[in-house]
Parts: sequence; structure tokens; C-alpha cells
Amino acid sequence: MKEILEKMTLEEKVGQLFLAHCPHDGAEELVERLHLGGLLLFAHNFEDKDPDKVREFTKNCNSRSKIPLLIAADEEGGTVVRISKFSQYRKEPFKSPKDIFAMGGFDAVRAEAEEKAELMLSMGVNYDLAPVCDYTDDEEKYIAKRSFGHTPEMCAEFIRTSVSAMVGRGLCTSLKHFPGYGGNSDTHLNMSYDVRELSEFEKKDLLPFKAGIEAGAQSVMIAHNIVKCFDPDFPASLSYPIHGYLREKLGFRGVIITDSLTMNAIRQFTNGADPCVRALLCGNDMIITALFEDGYNHIISAVENGVIPESRLDDAVSKIISMKRGIGLDI
Repeated sequence: MKEILEKMTLEEKVGQLFLAHCPHDGAEELVERLHLGGLLLFAHNFEDKDPDKVREFTKNCNSRSKIPLLIAADEEGGTVVRISKFSQYRKEPFKSPKDIFAMGGFDAVRAEAEEKAELMLSMGVNYDLAPVCDYTDDEEKYIAKRSFGHTPEMCAEFIRTSVSAMVGRGLCTSLKHFPGYGGNSDTHLNMSYDVRELSEFEKKDLLPFKAGIEAGAQSVMIAHNIVKCFDPDFPASLSYPIHGYLREKLGFRGVIITDSLTMNAIRQFTNGADPCVRALLCGNDMIITALFEDGYNHIISAVENGVIPESRLDDAVSKIISMKRGIGLDI
């Protein structure tokens, strides 16, 4: 790893930090110019293509990158499906965690996760921003339709089963949204405040994350909620204590990745200021954002001016490259 890092320019290192929202057009040029670590594809990137065209697109993007890309999508099943919502990829969308379990228990969960991995990997999409670890037993809450629900212990078993199946097929996974949405409101729309005690997180919300880490999940996505028992002043994605807890208490050694920093909760919190420097400093290794070029330039400047220690940058890039190697990318 030291040899790899020594051969990389500052610009190449910083580019690796970004899982960029994939635009409608021009992704290949952005990959090359900004040395991006990966692309996050949305429904619009799949809608007008078929599997062959997606394969061609991911191949073309990788041909413009010195380091193989992470090509990601949110393919959770149920209400969040970027690929299987279109019939050219699958006869019907992948079902929600609850519905799959109701149909066939954990055997069905495993089979669905394996099929999902095979479909994505067949088109060069190697990173699923799933499974959803968030636990709630209240069907009226925002996250309920995406959550496995049941009991915390059963939710943990769902995560263990899903992660082991996807990792076993060579797909990169991400546990989300740490430390758990619980009953909070949607941070796509506005900031959400969680006033629960740490003891409740440890009895409920953290169990699925622990199970996923033990099962070999390569990354953990951090939520944007302000969780007062961890940090009353900053959203989780920009919080030093949250990242410290994940590393020190849960022993996670993989890639920590932000939820998209262009969601309204973060835009409101920062009053529109770019949050990427803070995101890297507080412990994120990879950053999801639609404003990746701004973030890229801010981080380069912060490293050059000594605001971000090069050791922090190198540590993040090392984790990203290790994760890529772990799914068989040739680096």
C-alpha cells in the first residue's frame, strides 16, 4: 500500500475519496479529470439502457481510470430500487426485506441477496449501498418501509444473512444508516434530531450494525441525524464522536462513507458551505455528493494548507483501495 500511495499524486488521492453522483452525460470525462474513486448510479442512469449498454458504460468509465472504479447503486429492495424497477433488468422489482422474509424466511433473504449480487455484478455494478440496518417497530415512521423491523435480534439476523450472501458473491456492501434512523424524520428533507439515550441504541439500533460488521461488510454509511447522546452539536456524518464510537467501540476497520452530503439536512446545517473537509477530518473515508468537484477542490486546498494532515488522506485512500482489492479489483 505504501508503494501505491507513493506513486499517486495529491489529485489522484483526493479523487479516490469521492463516490460521485453520476450525471446523465459526461461521466467518463469526469472520472478521468478528477480521478474519481467511484460513481453512484441512480434510476435515470438505468432507465434508457439495457444490461448490455450498462456493461458498456461501466467498461468505458473504467477505461478512463487508472484505478478501477467502485460503481454503486441503491438496490435495497422494496421502495428503493434503482435497477430492478425497470423490466429490462428483472421481471419484477426486488421485494422489500419484510416481504421477502414473509414469503420464505431467511432462506429467501439469502437467495434474493445472491440474485441481487449476480445481477449487479453482471453489469459492472460492484457496490450496493445496502442492506438497511435501521431498526424500528413503528410502521408509521419514515424508515419503516425500508427496515426489516420485527425485533432487533431478527433484524440483526437479516443483516448477517444478507451481508454474508452478497459478500460471498463478491459484491461490496454498505451498512446504513449508522447509528440508526430509529423513529426520526427524513433527512432528505430537513435535519432530524434524535434525543434517545445511548442505552436504547445499544439494546436495539446497534445490533444489526454489529452483525453486519461481523459478517464482513466492507463499508458503513453514516446518517445525517443529530444524535444527542453521541454528539448534540453535529450531524452524525460530520461528528468526531460518532466515527470514534464506530471505530473504537464496534471495532470497524473498513471504509466509512457519508450519506449524500447534498441532502437538505446537511445543506441546512452548513448554510450551503461545502462540508467535505469536515467530513474527511472527522473520520469519513469516502464522500457521496453531487457537488463533488467543489469538494475535490476544497480538500486539495485543505491538504496543501495543512488543514487536513496528509496522514488522514493516506489512511482514507488506503482503506478505499483495500476495499477495492477485497472485491477483486486489480490494483
